[in-house]
Amino acid sequence: MTDLITLTGLVATQPRHIVTSEGLTITSFRLASNQRRFDRTQNAWVDGDTNWYTITAFRQLGTHVASSVEKGQRVIVTGRVRIRDWESGEKSGTTIEIDAEAIGHDLSWGRATFTRSVIAAKGEPVAADAAPDAFEQPSGASEAEPEPIAAGAERGEPALAGSGASTPF
Repeated sequence: MTDLITLTGLVATQPRHIVTSEGLTITSFRLASNQRRFDRTQNAWVDGDTNWYTITAFRQLGTHVASSVEKGQRVIVTGRVRIRDWESGEKSGTTIEIDAEAIGHDLSWGRATFTRSVIAAKGEPVAADAAPDAFEQPSGASEAEPEPIAAGAERGEPALAGSGASTPF
C-alpha cells in the first residue's frame, strides 16, 4: 500500500538538482512545516514544533522544481511517504522522505505565474509558437456565446456555460 500525504511548508534549503549518468533528473530539498495553534491564555497564535521532510522530485517534475522553486518560498507538496531510521556512529534518528507527485507554490502567501511546457517527441524540435492551444475551437466550431443554463441568468447573475463551450482558463 502506498501512503500519500499533502504538506504545506517553507523550502528550507536551496533545491539540489542532479542528472544521473543514466539521464534521470532528480531535484531535492528540505521542507520545514510548522504547527501553529491558537493559545487562548495568550490570545495569540503560537508556533509549535517544526516537522522536517526531505522532498525528492524525479524526471520532468524535478526539472520544473529546479527552475521554479527557491529557498524561502512556501509550497504545497503531495507525494508518497517513506520513513527511514538511520544510525551514524553514536547518533541515530528517523528521516521522513516524500517522493513528490506534485509541487506548487502556496498561493495563500503570494502569487505565481504558470508557464506550460511542451515536450516534443525525441528528436523533434518544438518552436515556442508551434504548441497548440488546448482551448482552441476545433475548425468549423461556432464562435457564438454558449447558452446560459443557470437559473437567474435573466437577472444578471452569472450563468454556467453549456456543454461543449471552450474554457477560458
